[in-house]
Parts: sequence; structure tokens; C-alpha cells
Amino acid sequence: EAAAFLNANPDAKLVDVRTRAEWTYVGRPANAVEIEWQTFPDMTVNPQFLDELARVVPKSNPVLFICRSGARSHHAATAACEAGWGAAFNVLEGFEGDLDDKQKRNRVNGWRFRGLPWSQS
Repeated sequence: EAAAFLNANPDAKLVDVRTRAEWTYVGRPANAVEIEWQTFPDMTVNPQFLDELARVVPKSNPVLFICRSGARSHHAATAACEAGWGAAFNVLEGFEGDLDDKQKRNRVNGWRFRGLPWSQS
């Protein structure tokens, strides 16, 4: 649904809110804007998140947030809505998706599992 929405709405942006370490070692969704919601390694919330978002996505444009599994991106979407972005959405399955019965990701759902465009550093 997220990919279809992005294709149908050229003004929409996909914002990857994972950490720099995740972008480097796990991979990146194609054409995503990268803004950390939490910073590695201490995972404190990025105090500049909304300012960084405002520099790349106007409040009038739809914005979709993605993280590993949908938790951080939920918080980012909520913060964006509270700050005035009228169309802010969470990509529920995230980039790597939910854990399977063996505690592994990328095997149940998620951006990569569904074969959506991404790259590895």
C-alpha cells in the first residue's frame, strides 16, 4: 500500500527514520529521505527531527515514515501530525518486517520481503 501510495502521489515522501548504522549495514528503501528518529548508539530521540523534516518535506505534502518494523515510524508519524503535517502515515510492516517463529526478520512481511526497491551499502 505504501509503495502504491508513493507512486500515485508524486509530492509524497518516504522518510526512513532508522539509524545511520541501519542504513549502512541493513539497507535502504529506494528514494527515501533519511532522518534518524533516534540516534545510535544511545537511541535518544533526535531533538532536531522535526526541523530536519521541515527542510525536506513541506507540511502540505504527504509523508510516510518507515523504520525496521513500524514502532519508531509510528512515533515519528505522530510527532509530525502534532507538528502540523496533515497527511503523515506509518508504514506498518517497516523495512524488515515482523519476527518469524525463529526470531528472524525479512521472512514474514516488510518492505524488503515484498520485493520493493531497496539497496545495500
